[in-house]
Amino acid sequence: MTEYKMFEGCTIGNRIPFIEAASRKVFEKIGVQTSQAPFSCCPDPTGMKSFDNDAWLAIGARNLCLAESEGKDIISLCNGCANTLRGVSTQLKHDSNKKAKVNIELAKIGKEFKGSIDVKHFVDVIKANLDKVKGAIIKQLGGLKVACHPGCHYMRPVEWMESDDPIRPKNLKEIVAATGAQVVDYDELALCCGSAVNNAYPEHGAEVLKKKMDSIKKSGADVIVANCPACFQQFDTQQRDLSKKYETEYNIPVLYLTELLALAMGISADEIGLKFHRVRANDVLAKIG
Repeated sequence: MTEYKMFEGCTIGNRIPFIEAASRKVFEKIGVQTSQAPFSCCPDPTGMKSFDNDAWLAIGARNLCLAESEGKDIISLCNGCANTLRGVSTQLKHDSNKKAKVNIELAKIGKEFKGSIDVKHFVDVIKANLDKVKGAIIKQLGGLKVACHPGCHYMRPVEWMESDDPIRPKNLKEIVAATGAQVVDYDELALCCGSAVNNAYPEHGAEVLKKKMDSIKKSGADVIVANCPACFQQFDTQQRDLSKKYETEYNIPVLYLTELLALAMGISADEIGLKFHRVRANDVLAKIG
């Protein structure tokens, strides 16, 4: 059994903890063991990095040091966290000046970045264990039409994410297909959900989300499957406002990838907290029995 240090990230733990619950149940089914560490915020790849790259590197490196001290790779449940930690690691491994500067700061708290561990996005770990996933599935989700949304930070920048094709992403599709569900194609697969600009420019965020949702709606999808907490929240919390703003009905449930897998593995909706979703998944649950 492979053990990782679990990096839940701020958003999941504070706002949508049911996603962590589903993820832990799925990991247990496929033999992925996790343990805790006193991690801080990653920090966010679109926040601190934009105005203080040195602080972004130092905080990220401190998190990496915690995993290095135990010789364990990190598994991240969040696109943004995985992106930050992989980005920090890549920059420090390839720039000796930045590494030396960061280690001066880390020395003040008795730590040193060595670059000895890797950061895994949970989708990549699941894909690497796809045979075990298939073996744990007891309920085929045939008849369920799924629109996948991998999210920007999972795919870009390719220099350090190295997870999927940013133009024609396929990893999420392959995992969803393993449940027996029908993966539907839609034109805006690689488009951002709009979350990254929503707080500062809500009008632009809504326009991006509308374009995304119109494309998904046209595909006939029963459900959206995401692998990013920010994207999940954008789809789950903004559809009602989007419907009012544009006088068009948007009511497509969104599931985290691990929630979909949990259902296919026979874990009940109550066990993974689907009742806490804003867009109710009752029709989806009825369709899969």
